[in-house]
Amino acid sequence: MRLLNVALLLSLIGLGLAWELWLAPLKGGTGALALKVLPLTLAIAGMLKHRLYTYRWMSLLIWLYFTEGAMRATSDTGMSQALAGIEVTLSAALFTACAVYIRLRLRVLPPKKKGKDAKEAQQP
Repeated sequence: MRLLNVALLLSLIGLGLAWELWLAPLKGGTGALALKVLPLTLAIAGMLKHRLYTYRWMSLLIWLYFTEGAMRATSDTGMSQALAGIEVTLSAALFTACAVYIRLRLRVLPPKKKGKDAKEAQQP
């Protein structure tokens, strides 16, 4: 499941860069919109190291890319519209993969003790 998450993340990064720099850049643009993939690159190391926190915040962040893709899929035309559809698909797939990974990891991790039990467990 981790490899699927990383593959989807790298695909979304590659799509964002290719879209804004080569395939369908904005007319008169400088390519600065390609910087939108920068937050995604921050998650690569955390996903490769199995950090549950990274998967959690990625499942929230990915909705920004889904929203951008949905907006541009309905407002743009031509190649940009097709790329936006791919972005929506990759974003939804990455969210689903992150949610499944989190759910599986929480089944494996032992439950945290709460309240009085947690204090007793910490004391020698």
